[in-house]
Amino acid sequence: MASTTLFNFRLSLLHHQRLESSKALVVSSSRINPRFVSSINDHLALTCVTYPLLASYSAPKPRFQVGVQKEYSAGGEESESLVSDATYQEQFSWSSVIIPFLFPALGGLLFGYDIGATSGATISLQSPELSGITWFNLSSIQLGLVVSGSLYGALLGSLLAYNIADFLGRKRQLIAAALLYVLGGGITAYAPELGVLLAGRLLYGLGIGLAMHGAPLYIAETCPSQIRGTLVSLKELFIVLGILTGYFVGSFQINTVGGWRFMYGFSAPLAIVMGLGMWILPPSPRWLLLRAVQGKGSFQDLKEKAIFSLSKLRGRPLGDKESERQIEETLVSLKSAYADQESEGNFLEVFQGPNLKAFIIGGGLVLFQQITGQPSVLYYAGPILQSAGFSAASDATKVSVVIGLFKLLMTWIAVLKVDDLGRRPLLIGGVSGIALSLVLLSAYYKFFGGFPVIAVAALLLYVGCYQISFGPISWLMVSEIFPLRTRGRGISLAVLTNFASNAVVTFAFSPLKELLGAENLFLLFGAIALVSLLFIISSVPETKGLSLEDIESKILK
Repeated sequence: MASTTLFNFRLSLLHHQRLESSKALVVSSSRINPRFVSSINDHLALTCVTYPLLASYSAPKPRFQVGVQKEYSAGGEESESLVSDATYQEQFSWSSVIIPFLFPALGGLLFGYDIGATSGATISLQSPELSGITWFNLSSIQLGLVVSGSLYGALLGSLLAYNIADFLGRKRQLIAAALLYVLGGGITAYAPELGVLLAGRLLYGLGIGLAMHGAPLYIAETCPSQIRGTLVSLKELFIVLGILTGYFVGSFQINTVGGWRFMYGFSAPLAIVMGLGMWILPPSPRWLLLRAVQGKGSFQDLKEKAIFSLSKLRGRPLGDKESERQIEETLVSLKSAYADQESEGNFLEVFQGPNLKAFIIGGGLVLFQQITGQPSVLYYAGPILQSAGFSAASDATKVSVVIGLFKLLMTWIAVLKVDDLGRRPLLIGGVSGIALSLVLLSAYYKFFGGFPVIAVAALLLYVGCYQISFGPISWLMVSEIFPLRTRGRGISLAVLTNFASNAVVTFAFSPLKELLGAENLFLLFGAIALVSLLFIISSVPETKGLSLEDIESKILK
């Protein structure tokens, strides 16, 4: 019955094609019998060709685009056949995607928290009255090591992730990050001397490196494609929320003896919640399928685990038909992509072919994110607001809270618009604003020192434009753009690029300021922002609404 129906269906379509060969035939699901849809799905499964997933007949009013596609017969001759080209929109409930997002996002929140807490902790740590220690008189080098200790740890964590990420998997990597957060935060909080404190900072940084690699991977690989931009960008919102939380904790504990211990120690309970949450979440289905294709275990067992994982993530009955259908489609796509390749890539594969193109896009974005002066501009926030006469600027911790709240607001705007407007418009508009704000800051220090409102406006413009562009979009693109085969290594290189360039900008700021002056330094950053704008216009694609497999097959080829 199924084969007869399909045969008649093809005949009728071929007849229609002869009459109107230049038109696509759109068949509404309301005219298709459910058994007929099932027969098409059965046929597609048997032919083992990569097609977009046909929507279940229970979905509300799906539509099928039917067009012409070339096939090759056994003899090598070209023939034409008609296949489904449906645009599949996965059905999901928001309640089912919140938990798989929330616990990985806590890894980003704990990264941001370290930034915010360190702002207040360094003040508390150096106070003779409030530090509660005898070794409070830190040299500039020692203080620099305290501040940047987690940054060096993050660099090491990124290198570590390059080699072990695909072996561990996204879930276990985030559990490891949570353990390092707990150890690092706890050791730092109870440090009896500077050496122990620095060891704790390094361990915490290792957690940052693993978390900033694993979190965007897990979120991007487990969420529905139509909301991937929103959720990965929302992770950036969690980083900003973490910064703000650190600022608040610092402002409340700044006058407490030994307050720096509580500021750093507060991260440990949050990390425990993150670790327990990741423990109950299933592995990434795409990672399981990658292991299956690479021959890293029983193919059938890994496939079944991927089906159960997707069912659990979506809140469906274990092993349901919808999850099975989605896994089959992804698996066929993976087999097609890697049929002629070795089961596991070599060390340098990320620098070859489509992988190199992905690294140029992702690595370029996170590089420009830092070298356009993001760390340096925020260093000037306090003096700029003080020069404008803001009363809150007399207290560094309160100024930081004001900046953090504004960053949070602008990041929320980006989260709401990223899957609506797309990645490129937000990047182009935001980076254009960054360039303008840097020119205004330079002009303030060179010509308009008597008009502090210009400096305040430029500062807020910079922070706002950064948070709708480089802040969330860079990490979103990094999580999307790499092929699954090299996604773990590609993202680890991007994270390494980000932290390395952050370190360079951070440590080069003071000598450059002394050599060039503040006005010329900001002008230099503005010129780099214009170069980054040209890079975005010429090299960064739009990935809105595309599945990860579509990005790999359509953009990177």
